[in-house]
Amino acid sequence: MDANTEKYIAAFQAALEVDRDVAKQLEYQGVPEWDSVGHMALMGEIEDAFDITLEMDDIIDFSSFAKGAEILRKYGIEMDVK
Repeated sequence: MDANTEKYIAAFQAALEVDRDVAKQLEYQGVPEWDSVGHMALMGEIEDAFDITLEMDDIIDFSSFAKGAEILRKYGIEMDVK
């Protein structure tokens, strides 16, 4: 697994307190921790991990693990996530 994917999974683990395997399947509100407060914590973890600032539209559209990986490609962050 590449370094960006590791950082991405680690952000989910830190913000939402989920296991690696759970993180890869997550969708917004898929676990109680991913509520609106958890969402902002996750966005902060991702911004810190990749040293980026997400646009508001991207924060709103960030609805799942897979969608987030797609959004991060706009910021030049490539990873092995389908």
